[in-house]
Amino acid sequence: MREITYLEAVREAMSQEMRENEDVFILGEDIGVYGGAFGVTRGMIEEFGPERVRNTPISESGIAGAAIGSALTGMRPILELQFSDFITIAMDQMVNQAAKIRYMYGGKGKVPMVLRTPSGSGTGAAAQHSQSLEAWVAHIPGLKVVQPSTAHDVKGLLKAAIDDDNPVIFYEHKLLYKTKGEVPEEQYSIPLGKADVKREGTDVTIVATAIMVHHALEAAEELEKEGISAEVVDPRTLVPLDTETIINSVSKTSRLVVVHEAVKRGGYGAEIASMIAESEAFDYLDAPIKRLGGASSPIPYNPELEKMHVPQVSDIIQAVKETLNKA
Repeated sequence: MREITYLEAVREAMSQEMRENEDVFILGEDIGVYGGAFGVTRGMIEEFGPERVRNTPISESGIAGAAIGSALTGMRPILELQFSDFITIAMDQMVNQAAKIRYMYGGKGKVPMVLRTPSGSGTGAAAQHSQSLEAWVAHIPGLKVVQPSTAHDVKGLLKAAIDDDNPVIFYEHKLLYKTKGEVPEEQYSIPLGKADVKREGTDVTIVATAIMVHHALEAAEELEKEGISAEVVDPRTLVPLDTETIINSVSKTSRLVVVHEAVKRGGYGAEIASMIAESEAFDYLDAPIKRLGGASSPIPYNPELEKMHVPQVSDIIQAVKETLNKA
């Protein structure tokens, strides 16, 4: 099977949907001729024209409001925010409008829209352009939240998000854009709310999101050299969350390490940990649950400090060994 980059898979998913459905269009800052802040939409304006690849003013609240309004009239907008940090400016539109309209109107109105945005650190973009704020939006009933970690997953999940009749926040980690993977040329959909076991194991479960999936897989390879078998589970979507796959994995391995890049305090890892504590898997635990997350500080510009701010492979290995009393 051919290999393409994560970025190319995002572009391909949008292009195929736009060819198939004239109600699908994209809007955002500099997404036309410039091709977006990370080049995801490059070339799309030449194929679809400025009516369906719409450059907008620098106003995240306005862009979100326009997307919500068009979705209410039957369109299926894909909104691109240049950096996920800027969702803060669009929060009123997303939290108080998009998330609530379908419920408040008894299902008579719906908001089928996707808000795509690059998240995470690792590019030296500093404190205002490097955050991971997925736990904020995961807290809001009415919003679905997706965090793909591979090129294959991002294409299938983006199609599912575009086809969904609810607003979806779709996080794309900046450092994943250049990663490659096997991706079918034809359209396919991966259901929202279905986790993926990226690696089978028997001694410990590592639940990781976004780029931390790759760190966890690298950690698992190193741990295998020491006779430790780690299972890596990628939730892929935070809302809805596939609790069954995670519970089954923890029940099998009897240990859990949860890792995400977002600040540990109040991070989504706490939701996963508490879900296990309240489930039948709790009785199978042989060690306390370990959580890894970012430091409780703004993300530094200095590359060495930036790296120290978020969990690394060595941190995951250490956490696993602690759960096994082998530290």
